[in-house]
Amino acid sequence: MKQDIPKVALLIETSRGYGRAMLRGIVRYGRLHGPWRFYVTPGDFEQALPQMKQWGGTGIIARIETAKIAQVIAAAKLPTIALDISQNLPTDLPQLAKFSEICSDSVAAARLAAEHLMERGFHQYAFVGEPGRLWSHNRERGFCERLAEAGFKPIVYDCPRRRHGGRWDREQSILADWLSQLPKPIGLMACNDDRGRQVLDACRAAGISVPLEVAVIGVDNDELLCELADPPMSSVALAAEAGGYRAAALLDRMMSGEVKKRERLVVEPTYVVERRSTEASAVHDPEVAEALQLMHNHAAEQIGIDDIVEHLQISRRALELKFKNTINRTPYDELQRVRLVRAQRLLLETDFPIPKVAELSGYGSGAYLAQVFQKQLHKTPAQFRREHRH
Repeated sequence: MKQDIPKVALLIETSRGYGRAMLRGIVRYGRLHGPWRFYVTPGDFEQALPQMKQWGGTGIIARIETAKIAQVIAAAKLPTIALDISQNLPTDLPQLAKFSEICSDSVAAARLAAEHLMERGFHQYAFVGEPGRLWSHNRERGFCERLAEAGFKPIVYDCPRRRHGGRWDREQSILADWLSQLPKPIGLMACNDDRGRQVLDACRAAGISVPLEVAVIGVDNDELLCELADPPMSSVALAAEAGGYRAAALLDRMMSGEVKKRERLVVEPTYVVERRSTEASAVHDPEVAEALQLMHNHAAEQIGIDDIVEHLQISRRALELKFKNTINRTPYDELQRVRLVRAQRLLLETDFPIPKVAELSGYGSGAYLAQVFQKQLHKTPAQFRREHRH
């Protein structure tokens, strides 16, 4: 039995969805394996850290943005896990050798965003990043590499190097002009949801239609930020809450002395949360476009390819040829993909039992859903849920 209650400082931003999800996972671990006491400082880290000695803290989980903050945290000589430190600071800083790390897989998230846009049939792509940020550079690299594999070369926005003092109101016109000059229609990835909202604002200022001319996807799936965007913005969801739980479990072992060496945890992307900003398909064939719309709108129903063929009044063979020529997939494969994505979302976002998930995602039974998961993902629906949720 633990004699002392761990006191953990959480120097993580609460203003964005990623940080809040991470905190939820940490708090859940503390509740299940504690009790833990938390010291939360969503504001200025430098003001909070000197109080650690007075407070009697036993561990720290922190986002460290500067070498100065890293030095202050290292001076506390407490077990510490840093968020995304290898993507924010130079890896040769001596202070970093003392910290374990949890970071998002930026390359994998960007590849998922690229695949989402390619599935909509775009042949032109663009990327908008954040200057001077390694995580943004990694997402740009992952996006470009995945598109290069498919034979595409995206257009990358040349961000102003803070010559406007970092003020968005001064950069907006520059970004709006750049967006106006892009070939249309085009699929665009923003390095995160904040940057994605800025792209949407610039599109509106330039009179560019989203998603008909420019389809926009971000990363982090900050639900409040994405839903308040105009139009609501699609985003790559990261398993941040599960990551927070795993980080807390690692810190627990570090505080008990079980783990003495530096470890690194990775927060994986899970799926794309599709909203109106990528709702349109860049398919110029009206019958394929309508078929895709039917699949998305009726994926939860027992709709089949024959139903779509009957609705369009076209032969099945003709529809298959049109699909092959436009999105390089068969109608059946696309319908299965849409249903699989829906099932993944239901598994992660609800507590519905597997048979209910199967019903709501258009599969006939839980057994059939399990068969599809084994074939496509090499795991059962229950394993998928456990891996991404705690």
